[in-house]
Amino acid sequence: MTGLGVRSSSNGSLEKTGLNGVVLSIQTTTTTRSKPSKMHKERESLLLPWICKFAGRKKVGMLLLFLISAVVFLRVLFVGKGEDGQEVQVPPSLHFNGTSIINHSTLLPTNEEQNVNIRNISFLGMNVVLSPPTPPMHFLGYTLPQGHPCNSFTLPPPPSDRKRTGPRPCPVCYLPVEEAIALMPNAPSFSPVLKNLTYIYEEPLNIDTEFGGSDFGGYPTLKHRNDSFDIKETMSVHCGFVKGPQPGRNTGFDIDEADLLEMKQCRGIVVASAVFDAFDDVKAPQNISKYSEETVCFYMFVDEETESILKKERGLNGNKKVGIWRVVVVHNLPYSDGRRNGKVPKLLVHRMFPNARYSLWIDGKLELVVDPHQILERFLWRKNATFAISRHYKRFDVLVEAEANKAAGKYDNASIDFQVEFYKNEGLTPYSVAKLPITSDVPEGCVILREHVPISNLFTCLWFNEVDRFTSRDQISFSTVRDKIAAKTNWTVSMFLDCERRNFVVQRYHRAEQERYARQKPPVPKFSPPPPSLRSTPVLISSDLPRKVSSGRAVSRTTPPRRRGRDRRSGPRGHRKANLPVRLPDSA
Repeated sequence: MTGLGVRSSSNGSLEKTGLNGVVLSIQTTTTTRSKPSKMHKERESLLLPWICKFAGRKKVGMLLLFLISAVVFLRVLFVGKGEDGQEVQVPPSLHFNGTSIINHSTLLPTNEEQNVNIRNISFLGMNVVLSPPTPPMHFLGYTLPQGHPCNSFTLPPPPSDRKRTGPRPCPVCYLPVEEAIALMPNAPSFSPVLKNLTYIYEEPLNIDTEFGGSDFGGYPTLKHRNDSFDIKETMSVHCGFVKGPQPGRNTGFDIDEADLLEMKQCRGIVVASAVFDAFDDVKAPQNISKYSEETVCFYMFVDEETESILKKERGLNGNKKVGIWRVVVVHNLPYSDGRRNGKVPKLLVHRMFPNARYSLWIDGKLELVVDPHQILERFLWRKNATFAISRHYKRFDVLVEAEANKAAGKYDNASIDFQVEFYKNEGLTPYSVAKLPITSDVPEGCVILREHVPISNLFTCLWFNEVDRFTSRDQISFSTVRDKIAAKTNWTVSMFLDCERRNFVVQRYHRAEQERYARQKPPVPKFSPPPPSLRSTPVLISSDLPRKVSSGRAVSRTTPPRRRGRDRRSGPRGHRKANLPVRLPDSA
């Protein structure tokens, strides 16, 4: 059988049900019983006299003729009915609000079918041609049914709060968890141009390059760099872990064997994060469905310093779990900068989880508050995208972003200037409307959603190589890598609003900031000091004078007088003193 479909008649032809109810006819090669060919008759005319010649001598001619005829009959019967005897099952469909989403898993050929080659089988003069296997199908996206609330969903205007002018979350139209899970594609998305991607490892390590590079990422020359942007069907590029063929095994960023084996078992969705140098707390994801808890891999990569704190404060033990996270301790970190070490699981997660299909990266400072299936459905599957990232809430020009990094002291200014000038010489220009539909050149890189297909894997490999060669500020190199790949293919990155990102992750304080706030004592309330004595007061109000004067000595008070009944009048009845300033007599 060469494909899956609906049998339309008894002659062995198939009809294949495609997307949106389109019926595709599939031609199948069937073998029918027909008259022997002329060549076959000639062979029989040569065989029969030879058999009859010996039949009279050994008395077994008729027996041999019977056996040969039986074998021929059985072979023809088997080949002729081989395909017709197989049952064809209709691919099950997922019906969602009146629409039919095809289940691609039933249309994918098995490994055995993929390994079948075109070949001819010759038996007793008959040629049986096996047709090539059906090429693997790709996920082509879907549309929500007409009238679905998410189709007409629009962002409300931002609240008019002048006191809060910074970034804030905005509403996002997610599908219910059950529907999002049902819409997870069973076939990979299409990878334009690039079909096979392999990774370079060097033994011994070649360090001859113009500038940049590291023992972990290698030292590719500028020629290697230029060649890596020439997209072909089969490519081999630098992508970290260059010291060995197996990432995490004596390559730098080393991982225990037990953890590596567990990571290979992740075949669906991976949620990955990292904390190095005890820079952040491990934050527990919220609102995760039971199904996601059982099927999604949650991995937190930490160094030994962070591990010791987790053992002390969070009870990390032999089960390597902190809440829903499986904690993986990384040894032999390749860089002295913890933020640069964090770029390894952030951009090279496809190398660490070779069998995973989708990944969701979140920085260690963020807390996940929406189910991963809902996030991927909203920003990847519904958009038919293989890579999604939010754009910066304020800046969209790389040159402006570079200056902001310099002003904030994010990296050495000379290194930033060198990188920007290098990109300018390659054609980097300020962002303008000419780049539309691309809406920004600057991402907010703390969250990355991606499908692990060759073209998106190449993008993150080349992005990591830029981070390894230049500065670790990945916002500066993002658009250069994206635009160079887009120039050779029709692939690009999907960029969504920063306020939408803030809907499914919540930013928390770094660990140092949390400890600083904890050390601060609550402020002591400020009380007004008591009023000074009269001797130091040059001018007084008449209401503040002492109530009684005897022998010229004033009786002072430390608190203002409470004015009651008879104290309201200090003179004869019916006469009031004017409330005017009174100067005290000089002591002289």
